[in-house]
Amino acid sequence: MSGHVFESNRVVRAYRQTIEAPPDVVFPLLCPVREAEWLDGWAYTMIFSASGLVEEGAVFTTSRPGEPDTVWIVTRHDREAGVVEFTRFTPGSRVCVLSIGVSNDGDARSHVDVSYAYTSIGVPGNAFLDQWTEEAFQDAVIFWERSMNYFLKTGRRLAMQDTVGLPSKRA
Repeated sequence: MSGHVFESNRVVRAYRQTIEAPPDVVFPLLCPVREAEWLDGWAYTMIFSASGLVEEGAVFTTSRPGEPDTVWIVTRHDREAGVVEFTRFTPGSRVCVLSIGVSNDGDARSHVDVSYAYTSIGVPGNAFLDQWTEEAFQDAVIFWERSMNYFLKTGRRLAMQDTVGLPSKRA
């Protein structure tokens, strides 16, 4: 033992997306299965879901090169309130609570409020948080926003390379 004590870090980031569809169309897309239809690069392995889709208590995993699989648990799924919450655990690295709320913004538009609260549980988690800058976070949620809007308009996925050179929405 080197005598060093691990010091956990927490980073919370939030962003409001505007999606060009009503909440009853948007909310069902916030599902690991449905997300594969509209988000380029999304890959998951379903571990448990009674319905085969997102539901409270569903468990799935995602992979990232050089890390153990991240385990996701759907800890809240409330269609009426328009809220879904995922708790994510990457062994030896970090935990995250991802909260998503969908609300009406007119006849055919929704606000999607996305909040990530990451807490490191090991040195790799601190390294991850050091790289998870506000810019990196916004790039990801803006790509997600553009992808969902593109899918709703065209029925196709927006390829990541198709966004290169597009103006950023970041203020």
